[in-house]
Amino acid sequence: MKERYSNPYVIGVILGLILLFSFYTMGRGLGSSASFARIATAGVNLVAPEHAKANAYFSTYLKGGKSPLMAWLVFLTLGAALGGLFSAFISNRIKGEVARGPSIGVSVRLWLALGGGILSGFAARLARGCTSGQALTGAAELAFGSWVFMLCIFAGAYATTYFFRKEWL
Repeated sequence: MKERYSNPYVIGVILGLILLFSFYTMGRGLGSSASFARIATAGVNLVAPEHAKANAYFSTYLKGGKSPLMAWLVFLTLGAALGGLFSAFISNRIKGEVARGPSIGVSVRLWLALGGGILSGFAARLARGCTSGQALTGAAELAFGSWVFMLCIFAGAYATTYFFRKEWL
């Protein structure tokens, strides 16, 4: 039996409406890399508060005396993760497996995924936004840099696929 997924066009329209609602209610668009920066700031502040306050990057998230975790983007990211988990659960799509090609081992796949995630997270902060923030919010605002960013993301993904396709065949 073929698994059924949601219609991507319907989901795209819903995501666009959510983005519009976000602009209307919060005054800004969607993205999640800032929430990970806030989580990292909270962790550093917990372990070494003096360092966090003296660091130019971390101190921007500590202004106002509130916890850096008390930001709507942190809750947005948490909700997206829990929503995805809930969706997978009710669709019986939770599987204890590592998706990989036949010529790559599980540990190598996990190390590559971790490395790619760290590199993507660093790049997202360097680019001042993750792919969702750049693609959804930046494109909706017609920001030229966001359009260039997404063009480069797709070009890089297609180029990388060419070199790693043997791992999946």
